[in-house]
Amino acid sequence: MEQKYDIAQVLAWYIDSGVDTTCGDVCCLKNQNTPTPKPEMPSIKNRPAVTNLSQTTNEACKNARDLCLKANSLSELRSMVENFEGCSLKLTAKSTVFGAGNEQADIMLIGEAPGADEDRLGSPFVGKSGHLLDKILNCISVKREDVYITNILPWRPPGNRTPTDAEIAVCLPFLRRQIELVKPKILLLLGASAANAVLDNNEPISRLRGRWLEYTTSSKETILTLATFHPAFLLRNSAQKAKTWADFLRVLKKLKEN
Repeated sequence: MEQKYDIAQVLAWYIDSGVDTTCGDVCCLKNQNTPTPKPEMPSIKNRPAVTNLSQTTNEACKNARDLCLKANSLSELRSMVENFEGCSLKLTAKSTVFGAGNEQADIMLIGEAPGADEDRLGSPFVGKSGHLLDKILNCISVKREDVYITNILPWRPPGNRTPTDAEIAVCLPFLRRQIELVKPKILLLLGASAANAVLDNNEPISRLRGRWLEYTTSSKETILTLATFHPAFLLRNSAQKAKTWADFLRVLKKLKEN
């Protein structure tokens, strides 16, 4: 015979007995002392290994140098840079911005790093700085198509921050190989970062600009080199445009002499 229960009486009995939930297969009693589980301590063997940053940078630099030795053309070098995984900047950049222009140019211009516009379009000097550079070149009767333009870094640093020494060191072999493949008569370094990286010094651009220097390739060939202000700097400091104009005229004069 089936028994019928008064639901209200059953619930009242549960409450009197200390039951505080109707969920689950096991009764939970208010007065029952349930031991608090001890927190599980993470196993030491599961902790990630600490990466030696300097060692990683050194390995990346070596990998970059080894790759560059295999590049016999700018197109081969471009492909190597696009597939290179040794620089963290590539993870945050939208594009790999390789050099562009005349691959047999007499003049090679080198800037610091791609900006937001360059990163978006994948070409060097296409933003406001690039437009100013085009105007300066036009004033000395030189077209962008006549020169080769690149940067010391092929990837944009997040927020246009200044690149670190490690980032520059990893990318520098690719730049040096570009110089060797283009074989320009004159290098024009735009800004302190480019000048310091290429010439391997820490002098301020105000002291470097305006005087002829020399860059030595891995094959011991020397290239006439001149440093000047970066177009981005000129957009903020128009008073320095006259000095930059004079530097570009020096390049044109030297090119005609040679």
